[in-house]
Amino acid sequence: MKSAPNWNKEFVQRFEARYDELKWLYCETYNNDMQAFSYLCNSLYEYYHSRSAALKKRDREREKTPFWYSTNSLVGMMLYVDNFADNLKGVRNKIAYLGESGVNYLHLMPLLKSPKDRSDGGYAVADFRRVQPELGTMKDLEVLTAACHKNGISVCLDFVMNHTSEDHAWAKAARAGDEEARKRYFFFDNWDIPFQFERTVPQVFPTTAPGNFTYLPDCDKVVMTTFYPYQWDLNYGNCVVFNDMVGNMLSLANRGIDVIRLDAVPYIWKELGTNCRNLPRVHTLVRMMRMICEIVCPSVLLLGEVVMEPSKVAPYFGTPEKPECHMLYNVTTMASTWHTVATKDVRLLNRQMRQLSDLPKDYVFLNYLRCHDDIGWGLDYDYLLNFGMSEVPHKRFLNDYFTGKFEGSSSRGELYNDDESLGDARLCGTTASLCGIEEALEKGDTHLLDTAVKCDIMLHAYMLTQSGIPVIYSGDEIAQLNDSAYHDDPDKRADSRYLHRGKFDWTLAEKRHDKDTVQGMIYSALRKLEALRASHAVFTASAHFCALDTGTDHVLGVRREHEGEKLYAFFNFSDSEQTVFFDGVVSGKDLITDRKISGMSARMKPYEFFWILCA
Repeated sequence: MKSAPNWNKEFVQRFEARYDELKWLYCETYNNDMQAFSYLCNSLYEYYHSRSAALKKRDREREKTPFWYSTNSLVGMMLYVDNFADNLKGVRNKIAYLGESGVNYLHLMPLLKSPKDRSDGGYAVADFRRVQPELGTMKDLEVLTAACHKNGISVCLDFVMNHTSEDHAWAKAARAGDEEARKRYFFFDNWDIPFQFERTVPQVFPTTAPGNFTYLPDCDKVVMTTFYPYQWDLNYGNCVVFNDMVGNMLSLANRGIDVIRLDAVPYIWKELGTNCRNLPRVHTLVRMMRMICEIVCPSVLLLGEVVMEPSKVAPYFGTPEKPECHMLYNVTTMASTWHTVATKDVRLLNRQMRQLSDLPKDYVFLNYLRCHDDIGWGLDYDYLLNFGMSEVPHKRFLNDYFTGKFEGSSSRGELYNDDESLGDARLCGTTASLCGIEEALEKGDTHLLDTAVKCDIMLHAYMLTQSGIPVIYSGDEIAQLNDSAYHDDPDKRADSRYLHRGKFDWTLAEKRHDKDTVQGMIYSALRKLEALRASHAVFTASAHFCALDTGTDHVLGVRREHEGEKLYAFFNFSDSEQTVFFDGVVSGKDLITDRKISGMSARMKPYEFFWILCA
């Protein structure tokens, strides 16, 4: 029987519409274990039943408008609770600031209980049902999400599903000899099988955490640890792991989380003899999770963290008939944008815009300039080689440029996981510091400062032009600089990503309305851009867009069209004036300056951009 007689009619309707496929996928994955499947189904009803009336109402409303997240009205911000406002209650007290800043999509960085000295920034979870004590409680999280909902803000939270902390109860039991607990991970008696894995599985952090396995001397076992030794990979080949992790996910959804960010999702299925990345079973698991959310909490979205090239990213959307993630990160464009800042050559960015324009319009990406993580240079080097940019020396150039070593560069970044032999270091730094604002302020150079501010604003304008949801990293809206104080903190000094994870400076934020300050210039410019974007449907995710031939390798051109409205957007990535050709005759108004523009070409100042609206 598909459903139990005491189940709610609403739940039964959703459940039975998906039952056949869910059962098929589950039984195919878990050897027809109907007992485990029945346990899962019963637990789904329990999570539905315990969902609050307010959240169930939210589910029904969003079921009526399933693509509510693909409009041009959403603006996101990602932040660490402690850095932004000390704790969850503090964030609730700053909702007015978020609203003033145009934020209606709030991504709270990892906040679940994790060991302070071995947390990887919160990505080593010791308890999926508890908040880190200094940040508050689960009740505080529930109160915050309710307040956000009341103010029109959707809330996103990371769900670290590939691994747990070694301090998790499952891991402690496994370490103590519990055989059932050990089946939740990948435990081995010796190095024979781990060495076989190592032949085909790449290393994530070859310099700071080499290898994919860790020896545990206290129990004389070897455990799989793809990321760090204190993060033990979960075995999703065990149906108990899937069932319990689904429960953890739904528990967060029932606290009011609207978007579940599936952290490191390409890694969750392991098979000997493969690279343990993007395997077919990964998509099976994500598809099941999508259906489970549609049954229990249909207002909740899945956001996949797939930090890979476009060919590996797009499959995580699934198909129209069998969708997987609702949204994915536009990682490649982020990295290519900074490449373009350094080279002042838009050809790679132009190529990627063309590739994105060929994707289905219901694919929704999250676009961003910076995030909590480093910038990795996973660029299309086969294409760049056509212009003399080979991988190792080009990565070295980019890192030299953004650390200020390259002549003429005013960037102030730092390297992460620097491997001189491979030339494969990653980059850290805030947007403002990478654009040169930090150096300009230190030197008191007004011309350099003006140039850096224009570069910063132009990059945000480009991000807001892209289809999808723009997400600002907290502090970028007030041009917050690098926080070099992390060097003096023994718990942080080994991880240069803390350079851009500094405390939000509320003193600087008070200057946001003074347009004579850097904070005021950046903040007011971003608010204007966000308001313009929200007021013109041509920015909606479903709009058609394409890259334009601008007649110069320094200016990127994009045309967007929607319901008879056209927008021509141009971005000068050069620090010198450029003549841009419009790829035809253009006649319209620049939304930024209200200036009428017509003809086939125009002059663009350094780091200038146009948003030309044509009726």
